[in-house]
Amino acid sequence: MFVRRNVTSLAPALAAVILLTAGCGGQEEAESGSGSRTSSSTPHGYVEGAAEAAEQQSRLVLGDIASGDTRVLDLITGKVHDTARMPGVAALTTDGRFGYFHGADGAQVLDSGAWTVDHGDHVHYYRAEIKEVGEFPGGTGTRVRSGAGVTVVTSADGRASAYPRAQLEQGALGTPTRLPGVYAGAVVPYAEHLITLTGDDGGPARLAVLDRSGERVATPEEECEDPRGDAVTRRGIVLGCADGALLVHEDDGTFTAEKIPYGEDVPRQERATEFRHRPGSSTLTAPAGRDAVWVLDVTKGTWTRVETGPVVAANTAGEGAPLLVLESDGALHGYDISAGKETTVTDPLLRDLPETGRGPGSVTPVIEVDRSRAYLNDPEGKRVYEIDYNDDLRVARTFDLDVRPSLMVETGR
Repeated sequence: MFVRRNVTSLAPALAAVILLTAGCGGQEEAESGSGSRTSSSTPHGYVEGAAEAAEQQSRLVLGDIASGDTRVLDLITGKVHDTARMPGVAALTTDGRFGYFHGADGAQVLDSGAWTVDHGDHVHYYRAEIKEVGEFPGGTGTRVRSGAGVTVVTSADGRASAYPRAQLEQGALGTPTRLPGVYAGAVVPYAEHLITLTGDDGGPARLAVLDRSGERVATPEEECEDPRGDAVTRRGIVLGCADGALLVHEDDGTFTAEKIPYGEDVPRQERATEFRHRPGSSTLTAPAGRDAVWVLDVTKGTWTRVETGPVVAANTAGEGAPLLVLESDGALHGYDISAGKETTVTDPLLRDLPETGRGPGSVTPVIEVDRSRAYLNDPEGKRVYEIDYNDDLRVARTFDLDVRPSLMVETGR
């Protein structure tokens, strides 16, 4: 693998990896996505076996559906790490640290060795060894959602199990807690609780707030017809429904829910069903049928439909950033969200793209976005493009690979 640079790369170079022992005043509780612990003898934010860095340690987890080969691309050093073959993998998801390779019988778990711990007023960045952890049971359609204390695996039949996060971070799956009941959507950890939808009578699903053992502790009076898609934002949990989105928010132990309606009758094939966004952002994107993209501003509680060409993939960094759309012409297009107008477009970057977006069994490129760059995988070209979306979609770096990166997620964020 080698890296081709166009003009000047603004990606930060890793000068040194050090364990920071200062910079955080006071002590906080140990529960966090990193497994951090605090005591009088260890610095705040300390994580055993990991090095703390001064900047985000972004990595790309990659999978080749055809061969089962996997790789981890370190975006700081540019180095590609060989990782275990995972034959039969069909999908790849992440929670910001772990990559979950979904197959017919389960989801294999890979610790990417890069993550961020957000304490609200400050963050910690960590890097550690890449390692295999094990395999969650569950076939096609299994969903994995993580929080500070647990990782919940929800199977296609609606049954769910909660795995202790601390065990996972130490390299073991641990003993799961089987949650009672059957759920109409993914079970999503949030604010030390679990957010989900229930209902088996053919009517709209009902919102439920559970504790980590699966006991119901609150039932906000909101329903969600035909639930599909979910996302975690700083404003709360977003659940996709037939008439728009359902936003679930916690404040001082009290859970509330409110609808963010489309404001119009949207045909089923044009509804938002799979959200993509920059972690930490409250601006979500989703295909709106074949030739448009929905942008949901969770803060304002508004939907914007941006008319585009045939959509293959879409994403955005959030407020003030362009909407990025990979269209079937193989080019990356930038749109001003508020104006709904195209502002810039690249030369064609990818070849042989489908005329529509992601479908069952398809291998469709994705756009991953962080605070300064976007990443676009090119399976046929065996490469990944790094895009500076603040500089007219300039290709900042090109990473050539020895595998087809059919699947891609970014970790370290």
